[in-house]
Amino acid sequence: MNGTLLHAATVFMGFFAIMNPIANVPIFIGLTSGDDEQTTAAIALRSVVLAFLIVALFSVAGKLIFALFGLSLPAFRITGGLLVFLIGFHMLQGNPSSVQHPSEEDKRKSKEAALGVAASPLAMPILAGPGTIATAMSFSAGGGLVEVAVTIAMFGLLCAITYVLFVFGEKFVTYLGASALGVITRMMGLLIAVIGTQMAIEGLRGVLGRLG
Repeated sequence: MNGTLLHAATVFMGFFAIMNPIANVPIFIGLTSGDDEQTTAAIALRSVVLAFLIVALFSVAGKLIFALFGLSLPAFRITGGLLVFLIGFHMLQGNPSSVQHPSEEDKRKSKEAALGVAASPLAMPILAGPGTIATAMSFSAGGGLVEVAVTIAMFGLLCAITYVLFVFGEKFVTYLGASALGVITRMMGLLIAVIGTQMAIEGLRGVLGRLG
């Protein structure tokens, strides 16, 4: 039981760092500016539901995807670790990573349809970006049914928290202030970079273990 709880806490913190719902609040506010409260709440709900379905799919089908394309878990962990590290590195510099956040052109296009924002860029790639998917598959692909269930459950919990932050986002940002959000983003960037390094180390251990 203690091992499962520790694993759940590790998964939750990993997802929290990589998805960074606190730092995504200003992005959500910018994308939904001008919308009424009902539309804003609908966008928030749709975005987290879509993100949850994407991550759940990759968590469950991770092993199948590996088998279908002839991939190994160590190779994926090395690649995913490098990707996650890159996201954290950009966040440490105070810049959004291009692999985890949409371009300005994507943002302009998404604003053309209010509810369309929920699918892109909110659900994908902001909430369920490549880094989040890589983290989900790394947590679930190497374990059994319990690990998969814990991964999905922890991401579901994070999606619920994200929804609350989005709905009350404007008050939240006003309370924290821009400087505090910048500090939080850099702290999350450091944690993400460490998680990415750890993923790569585990991948290298797997490769060396097979060679030995």
